[in-house]
Amino acid sequence: MTFSPRVRRLWIGNLLVAGGLAIACPLPLGVASGQSPAAATGAKTAARSASGSDSAAATNAASRTPAKAKSEQGDISFDDLKFAIEVGGAYDPSMLTDEIRQLDGKVVKLRGYILPSTLFRETNIDEFVLVRDNQECCFGPGAALYDCVVVNLINGVKTDFTTRPVTVTGTFHLKEYKYPDDSGHFAIFNLRGTSVK
Repeated sequence: MTFSPRVRRLWIGNLLVAGGLAIACPLPLGVASGQSPAAATGAKTAARSASGSDSAAATNAASRTPAKAKSEQGDISFDDLKFAIEVGGAYDPSMLTDEIRQLDGKVVKLRGYILPSTLFRETNIDEFVLVRDNQECCFGPGAALYDCVVVNLINGVKTDFTTRPVTVTGTFHLKEYKYPDDSGHFAIFNLRGTSVK
C-alpha cells in the first residue's frame, strides 16, 4: 500500500496507522514497535553490507527451497499467491507471476480459514471464501486480492463452518470475480474443492 508523503504513518505494535486507517500487519522478526518494517529491513541490509557478509541472504534462499518443493507437490500457501499489487489497486492479469500462472488447472492443497461473513448457513456448505487468517481482513474492498480464494466444492462434497483452519484440496483456477457495478475485483482465484479437512 502506498500513502502520500503528506500522510502521517505510525507503527504501533503490528498496526500501521495512516490517514485515519489502522491496518493490522504481522511484524517481521527484529522489527520493533514504532519502527516501520522498511526501516528495519534497511538497517539490516546496511549492517550486512558493512560486515561484508552475504551468508544471511544465502541462508534465506536456502530456507525457501523446501517451500518451492512443497508447492511443486501441490502444497501451496497464501504466500505462493502473492503478487505486486497495491491493496485496493486495479488488477490486471499481467501482474501475476509465472509461478501463479503455472498453478492454473493444477491440483493443490491450501490451508486457511472459512470466512464466516460470506456464508448463508453453517452446515452443508458447498461454497465459501477461504482466507489467509481469521481476522476477516482479507476479503472485499481494501483487501489484498491474493489473500482470498473462492472455493466451490464439487462431487457432492460439503463441509461445516469451523473457526479452526482447514485444508482444501482441489483444482486451482485463475478466475476473475468482479463487483456487480464493475468497480473492480473482489477475488481472482478459485478452487474447485474435492476435500476439506
